[in-house]
Amino acid sequence: MSVAEKLAAPAAPRLLGGLRRDGRAVPLAAHVERYGPLPLELRAAELLDRVARSGLTGRGGAGFPTATKLESVLRRGTRPIVVANGTEGEPPSGKDKALLAYAPHLVIDGAVLAARAVNAKKVIVATTSIVHAAVARAISERPREAGIAVRTLVVPDRFVAGEETALIQFLNGGPAAPTLTPPRPYERGVGGAPTVVLNVETLAHLALIARYGATWFREAGTPDEPGSVLVTVSGAVRDPGVYEVELGSPFAQLLADAGADGQAQAYLVGGYFGTWVKATDAHGAAVSNVDLAHFGASLGARAIIVLPPDACGVVETARVARYLAEESAGQCGPCVHGLAAIADSLEQLADGLHTADTALLRRRLAQVANRGACRHPDGAVALVASALRVFSDEVDRHLRGRRCTGHGRPVLPIP
Repeated sequence: MSVAEKLAAPAAPRLLGGLRRDGRAVPLAAHVERYGPLPLELRAAELLDRVARSGLTGRGGAGFPTATKLESVLRRGTRPIVVANGTEGEPPSGKDKALLAYAPHLVIDGAVLAARAVNAKKVIVATTSIVHAAVARAISERPREAGIAVRTLVVPDRFVAGEETALIQFLNGGPAAPTLTPPRPYERGVGGAPTVVLNVETLAHLALIARYGATWFREAGTPDEPGSVLVTVSGAVRDPGVYEVELGSPFAQLLADAGADGQAQAYLVGGYFGTWVKATDAHGAAVSNVDLAHFGASLGARAIIVLPPDACGVVETARVARYLAEESAGQCGPCVHGLAAIADSLEQLADGLHTADTALLRRRLAQVANRGACRHPDGAVALVASALRVFSDEVDRHLRGRRCTGHGRPVLPIP
């Protein structure tokens, strides 16, 4: 990085450091004062090179290399479209909503630059209703940069609506439900055009990389997982909310910053497609996919829920399993019938009924895994399987008809 870039680069935190103290959205003038104007002089090839060298991966959950996504659309060469995905259907996640509500111009910057990188003339910012007004207001403040038209629309607030094929189908006038692939969005997306779908946090990072370079981005994080991420922390913490942390930083430090008291029994890492991790394991872990893989987990949707000692992991997981079953797209048997059957078995176990049968539950998990039309059933199966492993003692208590350790007040949010 040059001296000029170092002097211009924002102090940490990177994405959240430019927010107003009064909690309102940053207007365009204040945004430009902090970050400088949109670097439209940057050639498309140079921008793609910066993104590739930065190692930026998708911040929506899948972690796919951002440069590869852009290049796959660029190679199609026919009037592509950029979609900024801010739907965030995960109930315990608020990072994308926070970014769109308070720093919408950073996301729009990234979307416009992504459009220039792939020669697109249209950008669609897909949001939930709660932040739509802030995004629309931000778009109205901006000129039409480089001939790129930016618009925003509200997507149904459903768990599966943010899956990229579901989002494309909705933008094409259909239901917000996943579709079979191929074709994938980069082959045929909105209106049949090649479409690149990028999470709004990914685009915000892209906007900073365009300004300050790949080397600057890699000054945070690890060589394998560079940069920072937004993480939503909730549950048994004093200060629930969205935190920006370097990848590779101590898991325990993030929890301490959020006000966890160290008495947790477990953490749900990665949202409702995530994994339960024992507190004793997580305390020595790092905020990185490489490190969390040792416990069968990943950052996923970057939502972490702290389970207090007086809650029951079996009961909490049963509530989420039923929610996921009801959020099914209704397009295949494993999802429609399999997830409902899994939720039935888990609820019987949670209720301490004599009909509870963990052997049957495990068979149902095996029958559903890798058989769905989309990844929804697999995510639900992974969550339940991790609960049976982490809360094995509590499972045994329920099977023996002993009193549940839960206090009866729910911890995990269900819409």
